[in-house]
Amino acid sequence: QVQLVESGGGLVEAGGSLRLSCVASGSIYSINRAGWYRQAPGKQRELVAGITSSGTTNYADSVKGRFTISRDNAKNTVYLQMNSLKPEDTAVYYCNTKVVVQTGGWYDYWGQGTQVTVSS
Repeated sequence: QVQLVESGGGLVEAGGSLRLSCVASGSIYSINRAGWYRQAPGKQRELVAGITSSGTTNYADSVKGRFTISRDNAKNTVYLQMNSLKPEDTAVYYCNTKVVVQTGGWYDYWGQGTQVTVSS
């Protein structure tokens, strides 16, 4: 009933920027909390950034000062602005949300993943 669609990934040179988008659609009332995770080959999935329902954010130490998570509640969309990208940022990025559906109840959903590749 709810689908998360990610976009914005791609290939970028070191020092460049990308903005990832995560759009929730379907029988959704609102997004409660959301986060961006990433997983590089041979590594565990890690939390990159999170945002609460009230807008409070938190970041992994490795991306602080470079990445910004934000949300547009009217569009049911979560963003990840990535600046000053480094080769070590290369990974598949996943959006995760806790969604309040229109009929009531909260559910957890994952996006399909989008590849971010940063060349040196």
